[in-house]
Amino acid sequence: MTIKAIIDCDPGHDDMIAIFLAHQFLNVIGITTVSGNAPLESTTANALLATSVLQVDTPVHAGASKPLSAKAVHAQGIHGTDGLGGVHRADHDRVATSQDAISFLLEGGEDVWIVPLGPLTNIAQAVNADPEWAKRIAGISLMGGSTTIGNITPVAEFNVYADPEAADVVFRSGVPITMCGLNLTHQFTTDESTLQAINDLNSTLGDFSIQSLTYLHDRLEELTGTRRAPLHDPCAVLALSHPEIFNFEELSVSVETKGSLTRGMTVVDQRTTRRRAPPNAQVAQSIDATKAHELLLEGLSR
Repeated sequence: MTIKAIIDCDPGHDDMIAIFLAHQFLNVIGITTVSGNAPLESTTANALLATSVLQVDTPVHAGASKPLSAKAVHAQGIHGTDGLGGVHRADHDRVATSQDAISFLLEGGEDVWIVPLGPLTNIAQAVNADPEWAKRIAGISLMGGSTTIGNITPVAEFNVYADPEAADVVFRSGVPITMCGLNLTHQFTTDESTLQAINDLNSTLGDFSIQSLTYLHDRLEELTGTRRAPLHDPCAVLALSHPEIFNFEELSVSVETKGSLTRGMTVVDQRTTRRRAPPNAQVAQSIDATKAHELLLEGLSR
């Protein structure tokens, strides 16, 4: 039976690819948007564009326009000012179903998974509004954090750094969490051969994804000197739809909210002694990248 899911996102190039894969491998009952890679107006517009490209009627509900307490930060240096730099926007007439993502999330029952691909502001607001919701839903499969290094600071990953107070609420909520952090997502990357394989699909989703990945390759070449892009957000989808291609470890994850050098860090207790804290998350440690690439091509082939 196909897993029922709500995608909570801040599109974002890799968010768009994750949304495409989710509609192939999961039963997506809705999309909620949040400020993150770009301001809320842009991330909502991008989610609506995704439904248009997919030609699906998945409802889109706009959510939080700013973090719980911090100043909003965006990733325009990677994704462009509107979140989808370099991508052609085909005209469409789709509009958001509501401006109340939290109410939509709270409707989720015990068979619904939440798949957050951006800052956890919406999820934290849902937990704060109804703490029992965390016990009611099936679980959360998120992209965020890291067991090793960060990407926005030396130790903090962007999604958690953008709203560490929200991430702290979620990781302390008791909800079953699957975490795909940078330590995992950097194992699943695209290069020029990936673009060629996607091009050979001759599909609508593939053509759109090539635009996104080409832009990402260009930006990352400027920053790192290599034309290679980690597929961060698709990992959170695949961890739910195809968990057999991952290795997970039950670990305790806490979020640093106050450190002057470590704010936004996910502190993952990987000690091998009896002092290790009780686990609160299934942390993805490795992925079969070959099979993940096969699933990427399968998901973009429609």
